[in-house]
Amino acid sequence: MERSERDRDPARNHSRSGPSRTAKRVAAFRAAESMLPQDLRVCYDPYAIRFIDPDRLDELTEYTDNHFPGLRNYVVARARHFDEVITLAAKTGLLQLVILGAGYDTRAYRIKEFTGRVRVFELDHPDTQQVKKEKIREIFGGLPEDVVYVPVDFETQDFGSLLLESGYSPEKKTLFVMEGVIMYLTPPAIDAILSFVVNNSGKNSAVLFDYPEETGDTDSSSREMREDLGKHTARHGEPILFSMPKEGPGAFLRARGFSRLRIVPGNDYRRLYFNRKKEGRELLTTSSFVYAVVGDR
Repeated sequence: MERSERDRDPARNHSRSGPSRTAKRVAAFRAAESMLPQDLRVCYDPYAIRFIDPDRLDELTEYTDNHFPGLRNYVVARARHFDEVITLAAKTGLLQLVILGAGYDTRAYRIKEFTGRVRVFELDHPDTQQVKKEKIREIFGGLPEDVVYVPVDFETQDFGSLLLESGYSPEKKTLFVMEGVIMYLTPPAIDAILSFVVNNSGKNSAVLFDYPEETGDTDSSSREMREDLGKHTARHGEPILFSMPKEGPGAFLRARGFSRLRIVPGNDYRRLYFNRKKEGRELLTTSSFVYAVVGDR
C-alpha cells in the first residue's frame, strides 16, 4: 500500500504528528456559530463544542477574526452548503458517504436521513482520527455500527485499497466529500483520489469539495491574506499545496472523468447564507464549492 518515493511531492511535510490543529479550529467555528440564535446562525452543529476546550473558544475565534477576517464565516457557509447537499443526497438514493480528511465532522451522527440508509466511511490521519473516536465514545457511549473509521495518510498510502478492505462497495451510489481538504493535498494525491472515485463507484456517484481559486481577478488584500493563512497552517505541518488551475474546475474535472458540475462561487454563497440579519458579516469569497457526478463509463 505504500507509494514509491518518486510519487511523493517533496513539498509535503511528512513530519506532522498529533491531531490536526486545523480540524480543531474548524470545529470551534461551527461551535461558535451554533451558539447564536436560530435566526442569526448560518449552520448548526450541536456536537462541535465537544471537540474543543470551551474555555478557549473565544480565543480561537477572535484570533482568526483578527488575522484572517472573513475566514470564519466562509467555514460556516461551507458547512451549511455541504450539509444541504449531503442531506439531499441521503434523501435521493445515496448508499455510501466517504468523508476524506474527516477531521471532527459530525454529519454521521446528526443527519437523521442517514439512519438505516447510508453507510459512512471516515478517512483521516491516524492521530486526528484517534482523538475523534475517543470523543465519539464520550458523547454516545460507543462507536456507531454504521460508521467505519479508516486511518490513512493520503500522501503515502493507497487510500483506495484501505477503503475497499474496510467494506466499501464499488457498486453503490456514493458521495465523496472533501471539506477543507483538497488544498492540503498534492496534485498526485488528488489525482489518485479522483481516479479511484471514477473507477470504483456506482452510477450517479459524485464528489463534493471546496477549492481555492487561482485567478488574476483576486484582489491584493485577499491574495495576501491567503498567503498568510498558508504560512500559518504550514507552521503546524499542514501546508497549502493546491489551488485550482486557471482553466477552472470544469476542464479540470472533465479531464478526470466527471460531468454535470454545479459550482457555487463566493457571490452565490454570500447571497444564499448571509442575507437579512447576517448580511453585514465579513466573508472571504476567494474559494468555491463544486459538486460533480462521475461520467458514464
